[in-house]
Amino acid sequence: MSVIVGEGEFRFRVVENWAQLPAGWSFGEVAAVAVDSRDRVYVFSRCEHPVCVFEPDGRFITAWGEGVLTHAHGLTIAPDDTVWCTDDWNHSVRQFSPRGELLCTLGTPGQPSDTGIQGLDYRTIRQPGGPFNLPTNLAVAPGGDLFVSDGYGNCRVHHFDPSGRWLASWGEPGTRPGEFQLPHGIAIDAEGVVYVADRENSRVQHLTPQGQPLGGWDQTCRPMQVRFDRQGLAWVCELGLRAGRFPWFEVPANPPGALVKAFDASGRIVAELGAGDDPCAPGQFFAPHDLCLDSRGNLYVGEVVLSAGGNRGLVDPSCHCLQKFERI
Repeated sequence: MSVIVGEGEFRFRVVENWAQLPAGWSFGEVAAVAVDSRDRVYVFSRCEHPVCVFEPDGRFITAWGEGVLTHAHGLTIAPDDTVWCTDDWNHSVRQFSPRGELLCTLGTPGQPSDTGIQGLDYRTIRQPGGPFNLPTNLAVAPGGDLFVSDGYGNCRVHHFDPSGRWLASWGEPGTRPGEFQLPHGIAIDAEGVVYVADRENSRVQHLTPQGQPLGGWDQTCRPMQVRFDRQGLAWVCELGLRAGRFPWFEVPANPPGALVKAFDASGRIVAELGAGDDPCAPGQFFAPHDLCLDSRGNLYVGEVVLSAGGNRGLVDPSCHCLQKFERI
């Protein structure tokens, strides 16, 4: 029997075991997922075959990125169907053709910028740095400019022109408007407003392309990524406090779990998925890291179960790492 989640006009059927990987393959962790202009699904995972491509019905098409991409983090497909892969451990963002041909590289592979950070403790960042120190995601503006959130080892957003030429960087460590504590996800709406998932400040900041604060949403707990659907709704996956705990966290007795929410232009939450008690049940989440929607409104959610706690006993390591939600 199919599992149905959501309410009202935002009801979905969970399609279990959707992705048909070749025999013997596994994703490990799905850090990012995106769809192209034909609704083909690109899955960026932490395994031997970093980028796997599927038909909308889950049939496997191809894989690429072996020996080039070192650690999956962010994936964005531009309007021309080129694929931008954010490789955090390599301190770079690369552009590929749909067939996996390398076209462009942002940053200096293997060379982090100097921010003074110690380990992955964002509290130890002494100063903002240039591109990149463990970057997280890329977004394409309506005019083709590129914006990269540089989060694990930095506290900035970097702005490039469509050719990849660096233009500007903005952001400081902190909690005030325009400051960041682990900018983890990024999206840009049709008007050019930049939305940054400011994870450890538990907010989605809205900013001009020059970094001037325009407000934001704080009805979210550790947001990971933001994506816009074709109707202009902003979909946010949030980690909550059950997974991905830093050692200095004081976790409450009943910590909030992971959710996916949709916000309208006024900031009203119009949809919410994943409020159950079992994060490994179909339609629920433990560590959602990225999400995307296709032209039909179907939702895909990738999770990083192992690194967020599955390897420390917080959840069964076999918990799902990729789910498709078919819009009803």
